[in-house]
Amino acid sequence: MARAIWTGAINFGLVSIPVGLYSATEDHTIGFHQFQRGTADRIRYQRVNARTGKEVDYADIVKGRDIGGGDFVIVEPDELEAIAPGRSRSIDITSFVCLDEIDPVYFQKTYWIAPGGEQYARPYALLVEAMARTNRAGIATFVMRGKEYLAAIRADEGVLALETLLFADEVRNPADALDALPERGPARGKELEMATALIESMSQAWHPEDYHDTYTERVEQLIDAKRRGHDIVTEVEPREPTETSDLLAVLQRSVDSARSGGRQTDDLSDASKTDLADMARDLDITGRSSMNRDELEKAVASAVPTTDR
Repeated sequence: MARAIWTGAINFGLVSIPVGLYSATEDHTIGFHQFQRGTADRIRYQRVNARTGKEVDYADIVKGRDIGGGDFVIVEPDELEAIAPGRSRSIDITSFVCLDEIDPVYFQKTYWIAPGGEQYARPYALLVEAMARTNRAGIATFVMRGKEYLAAIRADEGVLALETLLFADEVRNPADALDALPERGPARGKELEMATALIESMSQAWHPEDYHDTYTERVEQLIDAKRRGHDIVTEVEPREPTETSDLLAVLQRSVDSARSGGRQTDDLSDASKTDLADMARDLDITGRSSMNRDELEKAVASAVPTTDR
C-alpha cells in the first residue's frame, strides 16, 4: 500500500476534511550508475566543505541566500517553518473555477487525494459529488517540502485529484523566451486547406493506453544487446526540414497517407528514407533500423497487402 507523501486537511468555507496526498504518476526512466571510463570504479558524490575539504553530515547543513558582495543570510529549517505555522498542514480552497479555463501551461503534477480516515469519508464524498455536479475545480494553496504551491482540485471518477499549478510569474512570455516568432498573417489558401485536412484525417479519440515509451524500450534493447555482446542497431536519422517550396506537395502526400492508414505505397520510389522508416515502424517491420533506403522500400512494399497498394 502506498504511503501518503503529505497529510493535512482540505479547507473550504468552514468545512475541514483531513486528507492524504498520493502521487498519481510514476517515472519509468531507466536509472544508471556512473563509472570512471575504462574501470569498474563507481563515481560517488559527497557533501564536502569547500574550505576544509571534509565531508559534512546532512544534519549540519543549513540554507544560505546570496545577498551579493560575498555575503549570505543563513536560514535554519525551523525558521522557515515558523514563518508560516500550520500552512504546511492545510490545503485552503479560496475559490472555484471552470477547469477548462486554466491554460495547460500552468499544470505541473497530479496527485490523488484520499480521506484521512473512514470517519471522514462522508464529507469527502460530498465534496467529490458537488464538484462533479458543478464541473468546477477548487483553487487552493498549500505548503509541501518547503515550497508553497498553487493547486487545482477536481473530481475524477469518484476521487479528488490535485493538480499543482505554476504561478503566473513562473510562466514565460513566448515573445521573451523564443528567439524567433512566426509572422502573424493570413496563411496561403491551398496550404491552409491541406493542413486543415491533414489534421482532420489524423484526428481520433484520446486513448492513453495506445501510447508507450518507445525510447525506454530502445534503451532496454541497447543494454540487452551490449550484455549479450551483439551489435548495436541505430535508428534512422531525423527527417530533413520541409522546404517551403515543397510544402504543398508534402502536405498532399501526408493527407493521402493518413487517409489510407499510413499504407500509401504508390509512390514509394519518391519517398525519402525517413518517410520509409516511418512506414516501416508503423508496419512493425523487424530489422528496419539497420536497412538502407532501398531495403526499406522493398520491406514496406512487401509488408503492405496488395489491396492497399
